[in-house]
Amino acid sequence: METILVALAGGLVEAFQPLNLMMILLGCTVGLFVGAMPGLGSVNGVAILLPITFLVPPTAAIIFLAAVYYGAMYGGAISSITLGIPGASTAVATVFDGRPLATSGRADKALTAAAIASFIGGTISVVLFTLFAPPLADFALKFGPAEEFALMVLAFATFIGLGGDDIPKTIFSILVGLVLATIGLDIISGKPRMVFFDIPGFLRGINFLVLAIGIYGIGEMLWTLEKTGGNVIVHKVKMTWAGFVENVKSVKEYIKTTTLGSVLGYFVGTLPAAGATPASLMAYGLAKTFSKDPDSFGKGNVSGVAAPEAANNAASTGSMLPMITLGIPGSPTTAILLGGMIIWGLRPGPLLFTEKPDFVWGLIGSLYVANVFTVLINLAFIPIFVRVLTLPFTILAPIIFVLCIVGGYAPTQTMHDVWLMLLFGIMGYLMRKLNYPVAPAVLAIVLGPLAERSLRQSLLASQGDPLVFLERPISAICIALAVALMLYPVINGMLKRRRAAQAE
Repeated sequence: METILVALAGGLVEAFQPLNLMMILLGCTVGLFVGAMPGLGSVNGVAILLPITFLVPPTAAIIFLAAVYYGAMYGGAISSITLGIPGASTAVATVFDGRPLATSGRADKALTAAAIASFIGGTISVVLFTLFAPPLADFALKFGPAEEFALMVLAFATFIGLGGDDIPKTIFSILVGLVLATIGLDIISGKPRMVFFDIPGFLRGINFLVLAIGIYGIGEMLWTLEKTGGNVIVHKVKMTWAGFVENVKSVKEYIKTTTLGSVLGYFVGTLPAAGATPASLMAYGLAKTFSKDPDSFGKGNVSGVAAPEAANNAASTGSMLPMITLGIPGSPTTAILLGGMIIWGLRPGPLLFTEKPDFVWGLIGSLYVANVFTVLINLAFIPIFVRVLTLPFTILAPIIFVLCIVGGYAPTQTMHDVWLMLLFGIMGYLMRKLNYPVAPAVLAIVLGPLAERSLRQSLLASQGDPLVFLERPISAICIALAVALMLYPVINGMLKRRRAAQAE
C-alpha cells in the first residue's frame, strides 16, 4: 500500500509538470466539446487529434488523448439534456430522463447532476484502478464467452424494469432491437443476413449511433411538433448561485445510484470489447429496477441522469485497465490509444509497470487531475449550455434537424446512414404514438451483437451443450440473478392483485 501511494505521488508530480498540465487542461476542454457534438464522440475525437500529438513527448501525448477521452465522456450529456440528441452512444441513456428534466425547467439540475455523477464515477474508478489494477486485470481474464453471455442476459433482465408494467410491449421492443442487431454479415459463416433488398449499406450492419440519433433526435422532434403544433413551452431556467448550491446539495438524492453505477461501470469497462455504452445502459436499468419510484424514470428522475453518467465515466477508466496491464483495448477509443502507445515505442502489457513506471503512474496521476479539471470546466459552462433552451422551438427544431443529419453522416460518411436515421426517426415517432417503450429497443441493439458473439463462441466450445452457462460459477450466478430480476415484476404484480382483491 505504501509503495502504491509513493508511486501515485510521483505520478501526480509528473502530471503537474507545466507541459503535462497544459495538455490535461487543453484535452479536457476539447473533449468536452467533442463529446457534446452529435455524431463525433470520443472515438472520432481521439482519432482526429492523434496526429497533433506527435508535436509533444510520448507521455504528454498520451495524457492529452486520455484527457480528451475523459472530457468527451462528460460532454456527451450536454446535447443529450439540452437538445435530446445523444452526443455519443455512451450518453444515450442520459436522454431518457435528462431531456424531460430540461423541458420541465430543471436543465441546470440535470447538467449539475451529470457533472457531479461523472466526477464521482471518475474518482471511484481511478481509485479502483490505482489500488487493484493487477488483481482486477486477472479477474477480468476469467470472463470467457460463457460469463460474457450471462452478463448480457443479466443486462437484458433489467429491460423489464424499463418497460414499467407493460411487459409484453417491453419484450416486443427488445425483439425489434435484437432483429436490427442481426443485420449484416454472419459472425461465423460470413454470409449476408437480413440485407434488405440487397442494399450494400446493410452489409455493415446498423450503426448504433444512427439509430439513437434517429429515435431520440428526429423521433422526439416529430412527437413534440405533433403534440404542441410547434408552440413548445419550455420552462425558462433562472441561474442563480443559490440554485447552483441547492443543486450541488441534492447529490444525496442520487449518491447511492451513482455509487452503484460507478462500480458497475468500472467493472464492465474492464471487460475487453464491452466499453462505456453497455455500462451506462445497464446502470440505468439497474437504477430503475431498484428504485423506490420506478414509474418516475423516463419522466425526469435525476437518478436516471446520474447512474448512466457515473457508469460511462467509470467505464472509460476501466477500459484503460486491460489496455495497460494486458495490451488488450477495452473499448474502441482505447484501441486508438493503444495504437498511439505502440507508435511511440511503448509496449502495453504486464511489464509496462516495471519498465516504464514514470509513464504509467504519470498517466494515472493525470486521470485524477483531469477528473477535477473537467468537472470544474463543465460546471462553469452550465449557464451557457442552459441558454440553448431559451431559443424558440421554431429556431431550435431546424438546428436539431441539421445536427441530427450531421450526426448520422459523420460516423461512416455515407448517405445510407442518413436515410436510415430518418427512417428510425419515423419509427421512434410511431412507437411513442402507440405507447411502446423505445429504450429497450435501443438497449437491445447495443447488447445484441455482444450477446450473440458470446453465445455462439460458448456453444462452439462446448459442442452445443447449453449447460456450459450453468457449470461455470460466475455465469451461473449471473443467470440466477437474471431469472430473479425477470420474475420480480411478475411476482410483484401477483401480490398487488391479491392485496387488491383482499381489500375489496
